[in-house]
Formats: sequence, structure tokens, C-alpha cells
Amino acid sequence: QVQLVESGGGLVQAGGSLRLSCVASGRTFTDYRMGWFRQAPGKEREFVAAINWSSGGTYYADSVKGRFTVSRDNAKNTMYLQMNTLKPEDTAVYYCAADRRRWFVTTANYDYWGQGTQVTVSS
Repeated sequence: QVQLVESGGGLVQAGGSLRLSCVASGRTFTDYRMGWFRQAPGKEREFVAAINWSSGGTYYADSVKGRFTVSRDNAKNTMYLQMNTLKPEDTAVYYCAADRRRWFVTTANYDYWGQGTQVTVSS
């Protein structure tokens, strides 16, 4: 079955960096869009960034544009989220997800989800 496994979360000071990884398995994701979402306590899950697995095209939420970079390594079936200049408001559980629709979707109704990894940014 499809599995998405995130890693790389942790505690970092404001202004620091982290790189999240998402290893995908269980099927071919060539036709998928892969996304990163995050959810802070008491808030709805929100879109962060997405990448077209085959073309490498990307799309970002305005709140992270210029600070976060999404990428993928097809050979390793792994997606990454490089997060720079982190802010306390970036604190959340970060999820990777996969979607079969042929365009970038920013709503949290993707087909497959990982279990999440906690990112905490201290001020």
C-alpha cells in the first residue's frame, strides 16, 4: 500500500533552517502532485508547497515564498522541504501528501498522507 513517511522535524531557533524529507513508497508517483501541509494547534491544516513529481514544477503559499524550497529526488522517491529563515509562526506539524489531480491543489483533500513531523521554532 501507499506509504508516505516524513522525517527531519525538530526544535530550531528563529532564523534557523531545517530540511524535511518525505519518502514515498507503494506505487509510482510520476503522475502525482506531492505537497507539504502544516497544522498548528487549534488551527486548520494549511497548504505550504507542492511539486509536480514528473516535471519538477512548484507552487508555494505566499507565507513561505522566498524562504521555503520544495524539491524531489526521483531516484530515491523522496520529496524535500528546505525551510530557511524560520519564524515562530512556522511552528506546526508538517505533513506530506500525494494528489492525483493534474493541477496544484491547495486544499487539504489529497489522496494520501503521511503521519507528520513536528517543527518547533523558538523565538
